[in-house]
Amino acid sequence: MICILIILLCPIIDQLTKLLVINNLKSISTFPIIKDVFHLTYVENTGAAFSVFNKNTMALTILTSVFILILLYFLYKEVKTNNNTFMKLGVSFIIGGAIGNLIDRIFRSYVVDFFDLRIINFAVFNVADLFVTIGAVLVLYVLVFDKSYKL
Repeated sequence: MICILIILLCPIIDQLTKLLVINNLKSISTFPIIKDVFHLTYVENTGAAFSVFNKNTMALTILTSVFILILLYFLYKEVKTNNNTFMKLGVSFIIGGAIGNLIDRIFRSYVVDFFDLRIINFAVFNVADLFVTIGAVLVLYVLVFDKSYKL
């Protein structure tokens, strides 16, 4: 049940933050929270992470959709066969985050990014990306440290 809740809440939270950014930040472009360290910066990303596959929205939409379906199937099998909470939570966060960015690609033809870590010159990212990262860390934790876990 918690997996379904995560999968549903992640895109809702992501889309709400993006709506706030579009309504309040798009017109001013950037807002320094801590000057030259952390800004909120409006970016329309037509690619994937770090703008890979830039301006290839259709291919990314298809790939993301297939990826989500594969992960949903994996999660279904995981719930039936294993009882590893971290794996289930991790996959759920990845699915939820992927759905958040997929919604952007389908309805906007780009993904809205806005977290801008200027101090390390990192790519601008969004809440959905954070969810995917949290999920990936949880999955990686299980794969590396849980010796009893079997795929």
